[in-house]
Amino acid sequence: MSLALRFLGTSAARPTVERNVTSVAVVREGESFLFDCGEGTQRQMMRYGVGFSADDIFFTHFHTDHLLGLVGLTRTLALQGRTDPLRLWGPPGATRVLRSAVGFGGDRLTFPVEIGERAPGEAVERRDYRIEAVAVDHRGAAAVGWALIEKPRLGRFDPDRARALGIPEGPLWGRIHKGEAVTLPDGRVIEPSVLVGAPRRGRRLVISGDTRPTAAMVAAAEGADLLVHEATFGDDEAARAVETGHSTAVEAAEVAHRAGVHRLLLTHFSARYSRDPSELVTQARRVFAATDAARDGLEIELPYEHPAPAPV
Repeated sequence: MSLALRFLGTSAARPTVERNVTSVAVVREGESFLFDCGEGTQRQMMRYGVGFSADDIFFTHFHTDHLLGLVGLTRTLALQGRTDPLRLWGPPGATRVLRSAVGFGGDRLTFPVEIGERAPGEAVERRDYRIEAVAVDHRGAAAVGWALIEKPRLGRFDPDRARALGIPEGPLWGRIHKGEAVTLPDGRVIEPSVLVGAPRRGRRLVISGDTRPTAAMVAAAEGADLLVHEATFGDDEAARAVETGHSTAVEAAEVAHRAGVHRLLLTHFSARYSRDPSELVTQARRVFAATDAARDGLEIELPYEHPAPAPV
């Protein structure tokens, strides 16, 4: 089951020649989401081959570099004749802000827009995963991070042993795999534990949004397959990071280290690092080795098993 990210914008506050402002597209088994929708996101979607089929947009907060692209994107979707609902999610207060953005200009859309609010700890529940709001600290703004958390998968079924036990292939195999004990025609009762291994973990993807490092982010990212954490500044601007409610690369790495994540991708770079964020990566790797810098257009596939990460 695929789970992939495509970075559409990795710049903080304003676009640069090399980077657009914040947005990440996520595709999970045919479902598409956006996390944030900064100015120019729709053009980045076209540039990097991300279709306009997203049904959900999750906003971390409502500063313009995370929101402004919604206006243009909804107009383009209407011009294309979209009729499926578009669901928008954000922290408390989202309804008022997003209604204003959707209604900007007075254009009539061809599709319904549904808006939901989630406080930290609350989630958007889906059949086999959830997307949970995470508490952050962004200079007093109504803001959250988001964690996509898959439910545990069924354990591995042993078909060879099933055949050896004389269990005919077909519906009985499915029932056993789902945890049901079955009685065979000869009277034998086969317990699932005989043929099915322990449940296997689902994947976990965490996107910080704009924030100072927080204990809640560490908890949400515990054991995560990937943590995407803002790293607006380097060590020499640590005081400015505190003042503006952002994180340095080292602080992002400390969150990753404390959470025991598999991989950290830095994003949301100050214009100073737009062309070359290698300085930030070097600083972060002193704390957490499995760190790389995101770039516009970067695509990442999250596997169930984790080989050593290759540099990007």
